[in-house]
Amino acid sequence: MFEKLKRFFNLKLYTKKQIHQFAEKGVITPEQYTAITGEAF
Repeated sequence: MFEKLKRFFNLKLYTKKQIHQFAEKGVITPEQYTAITGEAF
């Protein structure tokens, strides 16, 4: 799931807010959020 979300984020299909929601729901870890967005969770 991490790779798919990262690809979609890079293609501008998901926003940082949406990626943050995935991290809050446990779909990805806070560390993966940081890897995708470049910002601290």
